Amino acid sequence: MKKLFLILIISTTTVFAQLDQYPRPGEGEFTGGLGLNWIDGELHYRISLRPEVSFANFGAGLDLNLDFDSKGKIRKENFNEFSDYLSIIRYVRYGMKRDPLYARLGALDYHTIGHGTIMYRYNNSPSFDSRKIGLVLDIDFGNFGFESIYGAFGQAGIVGARGYLRPLKYTSAANVPVISNLEVGATIVSDLNENSGIVSGYYDPFTYKKVNVTDAGSLTIIGFDIGLPVIRSSLAEVLLYFDVNKIIDFGTGVAAGVKVDLNGLGIVSASAKLERRFNGKQYFPAYFNSLYEIERFRIDKSGLALTKAGLLAKATDQSDGFYGELGVNVLGLFDILGSYQRLDKFPQSGILHLWTQISPEDAPFLLRAGYDKINIRDEKDLFKLDDRSYLFFEMGYKPVSYLLVSMVYHWTFTPLRDGDDNIIGFEPQKRIEPRVSFIFPFNL
Repeated sequence: MKKLFLILIISTTTVFAQLDQYPRPGEGEFTGGLGLNWIDGELHYRISLRPEVSFANFGAGLDLNLDFDSKGKIRKENFNEFSDYLSIIRYVRYGMKRDPLYARLGALDYHTIGHGTIMYRYNNSPSFDSRKIGLVLDIDFGNFGFESIYGAFGQAGIVGARGYLRPLKYTSAANVPVISNLEVGATIVSDLNENSGIVSGYYDPFTYKKVNVTDAGSLTIIGFDIGLPVIRSSLAEVLLYFDVNKIIDFGTGVAAGVKVDLNGLGIVSASAKLERRFNGKQYFPAYFNSLYEIERFRIDKSGLALTKAGLLAKATDQSDGFYGELGVNVLGLFDILGSYQRLDKFPQSGILHLWTQISPEDAPFLLRAGYDKINIRDEKDLFKLDDRSYLFFEMGYKPVSYLLVSMVYHWTFTPLRDGDDNIIGFEPQKRIEPRVSFIFPFNL
């Protein structure tokens, strides 16, 4: 009960509804910036360009960042992979999430499939120095539909889909309130990366060649779910759901929850989610999370492989737990969200996600911040920045409408590479950037 109380306290004091922030249809914005960028204490000069445009249901955005050292040479990590060039395309999209047709090509920030018990807020590019371009495609035909994700073009990685059916729409109960919206679904998500199934291993610490490795192959999770929207109106939606998931060659887990969305006549909107998780041995809920790309695989200085699949294989004393989330948007002025997971008997099971944006349209100030922490040992460990943390913070002031002076702080990750330029892990990277941005909105 004490841990459930903590979940609710964190959720209600750091509320949030993290939505994609796009220009309105028929509008666009050209943003260019100049700044100093200290990357792990080394000074660089930055030029950035970030135009966005939206028309009808379509939208597109670019993201070009150039970092130069004191000799005027561009930082090699900015463009040392083919995916770095592709990632200049921040996104190309059609529609919005939960529209009948939604597609997005580009960076995939905090992507969720289904009720989130397999993939929840997955981020395909948690590192600036190893950015990826992926694809999301969702289609809802009314009586059935699907969600899908392809995590990274040009390399093996995450691929998955969830198909769903509203079976009572095909019966005489099609017009019965509430029950007719019953939905059943099936999900499969695989990680085809060559390191996704390594459960133990030792590599030569100088050449990083395999010495002794146990590999279970590509990691795959399948799941079945059922959901019933007991309330669905313009003011409120309440969804009850039940999920059963199986990590192939590992364990099984079950989740039951309720999700509530409220829209207070355009003044205040809020969302809340409370979920009870029943976890078997060798099972982690929401396995593909915001820092999964970092957790998947790394080699320590002694040559030992540290992998998420390895942690999974050792999870022989799993326990049940709670997950809580709450978010609020007020008059479109700000969004704030907080979510937290804690298992009853597993001391390193805490997962925290915080996000906020306070940016009134005509106000001279803005604040953006996001924070993720995994494998939290105890509450004292919540806000300690280390190799289990990701932090973004920007605070700025607009002396005039087209000029933003801001300070940006990133606690992120940089890839470690072997002699063949293969990524063998990640280590924390600190970025501090005082920035001047020029913002030019326009109408199409």
